[in-house]
Amino acid sequence: MVILSSSSSSQSLMLQISQTILEEEAREAKREKIRHMEENCPSVSIPGTMPDLQELCRKIHKQIDLLDEERYDMENKVNKSDKEIDDLRMKVQDLKGKFKKPALKRVRMSADDMLAALLGSKHKVSMDLRANLKQVKKEVKEEEKQTGDWRKNIEDKAGMGGRKKMFEGEV
Repeated sequence: MVILSSSSSSQSLMLQISQTILEEEAREAKREKIRHMEENCPSVSIPGTMPDLQELCRKIHKQIDLLDEERYDMENKVNKSDKEIDDLRMKVQDLKGKFKKPALKRVRMSADDMLAALLGSKHKVSMDLRANLKQVKKEVKEEEKQTGDWRKNIEDKAGMGGRKKMFEGEV
């Protein structure tokens, strides 16, 4: 129990120290802001006459334009730097050779649906593969139809695959 109480007291002491440090940093940030505002933003004395007031407005507009140009330039530099950082990050990833593969989910899709998704709705291509097949009827050979003793036709089938008799008949 003694260890727990000492660790809890040390934790509370650390929290108190960190809290005072944070408060001091906040006060310092306020002082820095006030100092910066005094340096860069002098107090405005509003003139009483109309021409003096118009001149003040022109002066303020010029300052606004200059600051806008500066801000725009800074944004472009930041965007360019961000793009370079992304490009370098991609190069490093390519050099490492490790790529994050996205988790793919199964999709049940027919070939027609896939083609419609790939080619768009203007292309109507049918992928009915069975419709494009040739219809082939199996021819049944007469020899297979004859059921009987194979020894009867031995003379007919003798030599050259049964063609011997054709040649003998022609001569």
